[in-house]
Amino acid sequence: MKAVILAGGKGTRLAPYTTVLPKPLVPVGGIPILETILRQLKWRGFTEITLACGYLGALIRAYLDQNPISSEVELIYHFEQKPLGTAGALGIIPGLDESFLAMNGDLLTTLDYAALMQFHQAQDAALTIAVTRKRVKIDMGMLTLNDDRRVTGYLEKPVKEYPASTGIYIYHPRVLKMIEPEVYLDVPELVQRLIAEGETVLGFDSDTFWLDMGNRDDYERAVHQFEENSALFLPDGC
Repeated sequence: MKAVILAGGKGTRLAPYTTVLPKPLVPVGGIPILETILRQLKWRGFTEITLACGYLGALIRAYLDQNPISSEVELIYHFEQKPLGTAGALGIIPGLDESFLAMNGDLLTTLDYAALMQFHQAQDAALTIAVTRKRVKIDMGMLTLNDDRRVTGYLEKPVKEYPASTGIYIYHPRVLKMIEPEVYLDVPELVQRLIAEGETVLGFDSDTFWLDMGNRDDYERAVHQFEENSALFLPDGC
Protein backbone atom coordinates (compact mmCIF):
# COMPACT_ATOMS: atom_id res chain seq x y z
CA MET A 1 0.00 0.00 0.00
CA LYS A 2 1.04 3.56 -0.72
CA ALA A 3 0.93 6.66 1.46
CA VAL A 4 1.78 10.35 1.15
CA ILE A 5 2.79 12.41 4.16
CA LEU A 6 2.38 16.18 3.78
CA ALA A 7 5.49 17.54 5.48
CA GLY A 8 5.97 20.92 3.84
CA GLY A 9 4.33 23.40 6.23
CA LYS A 10 6.25 26.00 8.21
CA GLY A 11 4.44 25.33 11.50
CA THR A 12 4.43 29.00 12.50
CA ARG A 13 1.92 28.40 15.32
CA LEU A 14 4.37 25.97 16.89
CA ALA A 15 7.19 28.50 17.20
CA PRO A 16 9.80 28.63 18.67
CA TYR A 17 10.09 24.83 18.24
CA THR A 18 9.86 25.18 14.46
CA THR A 19 12.41 27.98 14.17
CA VAL A 20 15.18 25.50 13.46
CA LEU A 21 13.19 22.30 12.85
CA PRO A 22 10.44 21.45 10.37
CA LYS A 23 7.29 20.54 12.29
CA PRO A 24 7.43 16.80 11.40
CA LEU A 25 10.80 16.56 13.18
CA VAL A 26 9.61 18.10 16.44
CA PRO A 27 10.18 15.39 19.07
CA VAL A 28 7.36 13.66 20.92
CA GLY A 29 8.58 11.22 23.55
CA GLY A 30 12.17 11.62 22.41
CA ILE A 31 11.61 10.86 18.72
CA PRO A 32 10.23 13.01 15.89
CA ILE A 33 6.48 12.70 15.35
CA LEU A 34 7.26 11.87 11.70
CA GLU A 35 9.19 8.76 12.72
CA THR A 36 6.25 7.60 14.83
CA ILE A 37 3.92 8.05 11.85
CA LEU A 38 6.29 6.15 9.54
CA ARG A 39 6.58 3.24 11.97
CA GLN A 40 2.80 3.11 12.40
CA LEU A 41 2.29 3.05 8.63
CA LYS A 42 4.87 0.30 8.18
CA TRP A 43 3.22 -1.74 10.93
CA ARG A 44 -0.14 -1.41 9.16
CA GLY A 45 1.28 -2.66 5.87
CA PHE A 46 2.25 0.48 3.96
CA THR A 47 5.46 -0.15 2.05
CA GLU A 48 5.84 2.90 -0.23
CA ILE A 49 5.68 6.32 1.43
CA THR A 50 6.15 9.64 -0.33
CA LEU A 51 7.19 12.64 1.73
CA ALA A 52 5.91 15.91 0.24
CA CYS A 53 8.51 18.31 1.63
CA GLY A 54 8.89 22.07 1.57
CA TYR A 55 10.15 24.17 4.48
CA LEU A 56 13.46 22.72 5.78
CA GLY A 57 12.77 19.56 3.81
CA ALA A 58 16.48 18.81 3.48
CA LEU A 59 16.63 18.31 7.26
CA ILE A 60 13.85 15.73 7.06
CA ARG A 61 15.76 13.75 4.46
CA ALA A 62 19.05 14.08 6.36
CA TYR A 63 17.43 12.68 9.51
CA LEU A 64 15.67 9.80 7.79
CA ASP A 65 18.66 8.84 5.63
CA GLN A 66 20.50 7.76 8.79
CA ASN A 67 17.44 6.20 10.42
CA PRO A 68 16.75 2.43 10.21
CA ILE A 69 13.21 3.12 8.95
CA SER A 70 14.71 4.19 5.61
CA SER A 71 15.70 0.57 4.94
CA GLU A 72 12.38 -0.88 6.18
CA VAL A 73 10.04 0.99 3.79
CA GLU A 74 10.54 2.69 0.45
CA LEU A 75 10.79 6.43 1.10
CA ILE A 76 10.29 8.79 -1.84
CA TYR A 77 10.99 12.51 -1.47
CA HIS A 78 9.07 15.13 -3.41
CA PHE A 79 10.09 18.75 -2.90
CA GLU A 80 7.58 21.54 -3.57
CA GLN A 81 8.93 24.68 -5.17
CA LYS A 82 5.99 26.66 -3.81
CA PRO A 83 3.14 25.91 -1.38
CA LEU A 84 0.33 24.08 -3.19
CA GLY A 85 -2.06 23.30 -0.34
CA THR A 86 -3.18 20.06 1.28
CA ALA A 87 -4.69 18.76 -1.96
CA GLY A 88 -2.70 20.61 -4.61
CA ALA A 89 0.52 18.99 -3.43
CA LEU A 90 -0.81 15.61 -4.59
CA GLY A 91 -1.33 16.80 -8.15
CA ILE A 92 2.38 16.80 -8.97
CA ILE A 93 3.41 13.55 -7.28
CA PRO A 94 3.96 10.74 -9.83
CA GLY A 95 3.12 7.09 -9.31
CA LEU A 96 -0.16 7.45 -7.38
CA ASP A 97 -1.85 4.85 -9.54
CA GLU A 98 -3.83 3.04 -6.83
CA SER A 99 -5.85 4.07 -3.81
CA PHE A 100 -3.46 5.77 -1.41
CA LEU A 101 -3.44 7.30 2.05
CA ALA A 102 -2.58 10.98 2.47
CA MET A 103 -2.11 12.65 5.82
CA ASN A 104 -0.56 15.59 7.60
CA GLY A 105 2.85 15.01 9.12
CA ASP A 106 2.10 16.42 12.58
CA LEU A 107 -0.58 14.04 13.91
CA LEU A 108 -0.47 11.82 16.97
CA THR A 109 -3.08 9.11 16.60
CA THR A 110 -3.91 5.46 17.22
CA LEU A 111 -5.95 5.18 14.02
CA ASP A 112 -5.82 1.84 12.23
CA TYR A 113 -4.71 3.02 8.79
CA ALA A 114 -5.24 -0.43 7.24
CA ALA A 115 -8.86 -0.51 8.43
CA LEU A 116 -9.38 2.92 6.89
CA MET A 117 -8.02 1.65 3.56
CA GLN A 118 -10.19 -1.49 3.68
CA PHE A 119 -13.32 0.57 4.38
CA HIS A 120 -12.55 2.89 1.46
CA GLN A 121 -11.92 0.09 -1.02
CA ALA A 122 -15.06 -1.81 -0.01
CA GLN A 123 -17.19 1.26 -0.75
CA ASP A 124 -15.43 2.29 -3.99
CA ALA A 125 -15.42 5.87 -2.76
CA ALA A 126 -13.61 8.73 -4.48
CA LEU A 127 -12.39 10.04 -1.12
CA THR A 128 -12.67 8.77 2.44
CA ILE A 129 -11.99 11.09 5.36
CA ALA A 130 -11.01 9.76 8.77
CA VAL A 131 -13.34 11.43 11.27
CA THR A 132 -12.91 12.54 14.86
CA ARG A 133 -15.56 13.98 17.16
CA LYS A 134 -15.12 17.61 18.18
CA ARG A 135 -16.95 18.74 21.30
CA VAL A 136 -17.67 22.46 21.58
CA LYS A 137 -18.98 24.02 24.77
CA ILE A 138 -21.12 27.12 24.30
CA ASP A 139 -20.76 29.39 27.33
CA MET A 140 -24.17 31.00 26.97
CA GLY A 141 -27.80 30.05 27.28
CA MET A 142 -29.06 29.01 23.84
CA LEU A 143 -32.61 29.90 22.79
CA THR A 144 -34.97 28.34 20.28
CA LEU A 145 -37.24 30.89 18.58
CA ASN A 146 -40.22 30.32 16.32
CA ASP A 147 -41.25 32.54 13.39
CA ASP A 148 -43.09 34.89 15.79
CA ARG A 149 -39.94 35.34 17.87
CA ARG A 150 -41.55 33.40 20.70
CA VAL A 151 -39.04 31.49 22.82
CA THR A 152 -39.86 27.80 22.58
CA GLY A 153 -36.78 26.40 24.25
CA TYR A 154 -33.88 27.33 26.51
CA LEU A 155 -30.69 25.28 26.86
CA GLU A 156 -28.09 26.46 29.34
CA LYS A 157 -24.47 26.20 28.17
CA PRO A 158 -24.90 23.19 25.91
CA VAL A 159 -22.09 21.02 24.57
CA LYS A 160 -22.35 20.33 20.86
CA GLU A 161 -20.56 17.50 19.09
CA TYR A 162 -19.54 17.65 15.44
CA PRO A 163 -17.82 15.20 13.09
CA ALA A 164 -14.50 16.74 12.05
CA SER A 165 -11.71 15.87 9.66
CA THR A 166 -8.52 14.42 11.14
CA GLY A 167 -6.38 15.39 8.16
CA ILE A 168 -6.11 11.70 7.18
CA TYR A 169 -7.59 10.62 3.85
CA ILE A 170 -7.78 7.77 1.37
CA TYR A 171 -7.88 8.89 -2.28
CA HIS A 172 -8.97 6.92 -5.30
CA PRO A 173 -6.54 7.85 -8.10
CA ARG A 174 -9.41 9.20 -10.24
CA VAL A 175 -9.59 12.17 -7.88
CA LEU A 176 -6.20 13.37 -9.14
CA LYS A 177 -7.84 14.34 -12.45
CA MET A 178 -9.63 17.09 -10.52
CA ILE A 179 -6.39 18.57 -9.16
CA GLU A 180 -4.75 20.99 -11.58
CA PRO A 181 -0.93 20.70 -11.48
CA GLU A 182 0.96 23.57 -9.84
CA VAL A 183 -2.27 25.27 -8.69
CA TYR A 184 -2.96 25.83 -4.99
CA LEU A 185 -5.82 23.70 -3.66
CA ASP A 186 -6.86 22.70 -0.14
CA VAL A 187 -8.91 19.63 0.77
CA PRO A 188 -12.15 21.49 1.72
CA GLU A 189 -12.41 22.96 -1.78
CA LEU A 190 -11.61 19.60 -3.36
CA VAL A 191 -14.36 17.95 -1.31
CA GLN A 192 -16.85 20.53 -2.55
CA ARG A 193 -15.80 19.81 -6.13
CA LEU A 194 -16.25 16.08 -5.65
CA ILE A 195 -19.69 16.50 -4.12
CA ALA A 196 -20.73 18.83 -6.97
CA GLU A 197 -19.62 16.17 -9.47
CA GLY A 198 -21.72 13.53 -7.73
CA GLU A 199 -18.70 11.59 -6.45
CA THR A 200 -18.89 9.58 -3.23
CA VAL A 201 -17.08 11.15 -0.27
CA LEU A 202 -17.27 9.09 2.90
CA GLY A 203 -16.42 9.63 6.56
CA PHE A 204 -14.69 6.85 8.50
CA ASP A 205 -15.65 7.17 12.16
CA SER A 206 -13.62 5.26 14.73
CA ASP A 207 -13.07 5.47 18.46
CA THR A 208 -9.36 6.27 18.38
CA PHE A 209 -7.09 8.85 19.93
CA TRP A 210 -6.22 11.78 17.66
CA LEU A 211 -4.40 15.04 18.25
CA ASP A 212 -3.25 17.68 15.77
CA MET A 213 -0.11 19.40 17.06
CA GLY A 214 -1.08 22.72 15.51
CA ASN A 215 -0.06 24.92 18.43
CA ARG A 216 2.10 24.83 21.54
CA ASP A 217 -0.69 23.72 23.88
CA ASP A 218 -1.61 20.76 21.69
CA TYR A 219 2.04 19.89 21.24
CA GLU A 220 2.54 19.75 25.00
CA ARG A 221 -0.60 17.59 25.30
CA ALA A 222 0.80 15.24 22.68
CA VAL A 223 4.09 14.91 24.57
CA HIS A 224 2.20 14.16 27.78
CA GLN A 225 -0.07 11.57 26.15
CA PHE A 226 2.84 9.81 24.46
CA GLU A 227 4.96 9.69 27.61
CA GLU A 228 1.99 8.39 29.62
CA ASN A 229 1.50 5.40 27.32
CA SER A 230 3.99 5.14 24.47
CA ALA A 231 2.94 1.53 23.77
CA LEU A 232 -0.47 2.81 22.74
CA PHE A 233 1.15 4.62 19.81
CA LEU A 234 4.13 2.33 19.17
CA PRO A 235 3.10 -1.19 20.24
CA ASP A 236 5.50 -4.12 20.15
CA GLY A 237 6.57 -4.77 16.58
CA CYS A 238 5.82 -1.20 15.51
